Amino acid sequence: MKIGVDWGGTKIEAVLINSSDGAEINRLRVDSPQDDYEAIIKGVVDLIKKISASYENFTVGIGMPGSLHPETGLVQVSNTKALENKPVKKDLESMLGYEVKIANDADCLALSEAIDGAGKGYSSVFAVILGTGVGAGYVVDEKLIEGPNKLTGEWGQNPIPGPMDDYEKGIKRHCGRIGAIEVFISGPGLEQYYEHLKGTKIPSREIISLYRENDKLASTVMDNYFERVARSFSTFINILDPEVIVCGGGMSDIPELYDEIPKRIIPYIASDFFLTPIVKAQHGNSSGVRGAAFLWD
Repeated sequence: MKIGVDWGGTKIEAVLINSSDGAEINRLRVDSPQDDYEAIIKGVVDLIKKISASYENFTVGIGMPGSLHPETGLVQVSNTKALENKPVKKDLESMLGYEVKIANDADCLALSEAIDGAGKGYSSVFAVILGTGVGAGYVVDEKLIEGPNKLTGEWGQNPIPGPMDDYEKGIKRHCGRIGAIEVFISGPGLEQYYEHLKGTKIPSREIISLYRENDKLASTVMDNYFERVARSFSTFINILDPEVIVCGGGMSDIPELYDEIPKRIIPYIASDFFLTPIVKAQHGNSSGVRGAAFLWD
């Protein structure tokens, strides 16, 4: 059996998969404790023990925000502050008594979608998360690509391609970086830009609803959003030129995204044509937890 864990900031989800045919046997989900590292670790351990209780032979893979530093093993570049610089792998293995594999949540999305999702049949799959944060994973021939610094796919921290306008020059990521892609094309980034123009904050889903009703301000906000996504996508397309781009996360539920990006991206790439399919994740919110299970061959 394979156990996958999707370790998010608001929920922790585990899935039990039959390794022979990929069938899902069981799924459990709990709310993630907030701002309490010990409580979070215990929550993950308890969930794994519960879902594995009836089995002796199984593996555990975990997808989480951020990555593990290749030398110290501590969590780095996580948007869950309670995990930053913590020895999560060591602590989990100490409490469980066996090895676990841990990867970035976007890496897990990419692996899941490449093996049996929207990227199946393509040799190179770049899967992006457009949600509370922005990240990505890269899979070639169903193998996850991880660089020596464990940063492959951390494209959301790069500066948005210029020229930046005054707004883009003034917005910081939580780590202090100015103009990072994540703060413009994430869900909170969309809300923050609307608030900047309007003076009041509303949820991203309401902005999108107003846009579809031809509200003038919402249309301006979404026009800028689509353009910023196209600019952002150009950075990895020019370097990797993947065969398919798979989108996950809450913002991937915007159907207009898949029409607008191909129309807007050509001025930002090193070509006068763009043939790459941009598709929505087939497994949706389940991709991360399934991909975590597949971390074990």
